[in-house]
Amino acid sequence: MLLRPDGDATICIGQPAHAFVSGQLAAAWQPRPEPFEEVVLAATQHDAGMADWDAAPELNPETGLPQSFMEMSLDTHLRLWTHAPHRVLPQSRYAALLVSMHGTALYEMRDLSRLDDPMPVTRYLDEQRELQRRLAAGLDQEQLRRNQQLIWAWDFLSLGLCLRWDDATVNDLTLYSDTIEPWPFASDAVRLHTDGRRLEGRCETAESLHAALDAAPWVTLEFDLSRRP
Repeated sequence: MLLRPDGDATICIGQPAHAFVSGQLAAAWQPRPEPFEEVVLAATQHDAGMADWDAAPELNPETGLPQSFMEMSLDTHLRLWTHAPHRVLPQSRYAALLVSMHGTALYEMRDLSRLDDPMPVTRYLDEQRELQRRLAAGLDQEQLRRNQQLIWAWDFLSLGLCLRWDDATVNDLTLYSDTIEPWPFASDAVRLHTDGRRLEGRCETAESLHAALDAAPWVTLEFDLSRRP
């Protein structure tokens, strides 16, 4: 869950809704990634493991809001990312492979020496690398690495748009409030969109949070990007 402040309220953006923006970035990208449909699918579905959790998120009792993706427990995060490629695999081997590669890239950034028990992360990485070995048989390894880096960039840029990051850099690209430099699209202007729920107030229990989210009005977020002269 992404939490976007909106006055006295909070717009709650599901992880799959943020990934929808990643997919729109992928579809508009230049040069066009290949294989195009599979890469766009992977970008759109890279948070597929989060869907059920976002439908009934856990409460952060300190804020009275849903736990954000940065606040969930390591056990929960590992469980959701373990499921993610298997959610996508019935649609596309290639897309599922990229989703798995994205998950391992996230966990390779963690400092395991700071964990009380690093074994769950080590086990996750070993299992995902074995899955990747099986799924990648016969595929262009260099192309896979390039596409994984694109998924990484689109994920970051989508998070930045949803959470209003400015002057944030990933893979030699810088996101500003109204553009990305260097400009990565074929057209001079791109409009992206996704949905969120506008939650007012704070909740005391998980049950009241879920009821409040069910009653919260849906809002459409639009992001207009344009090439600077």
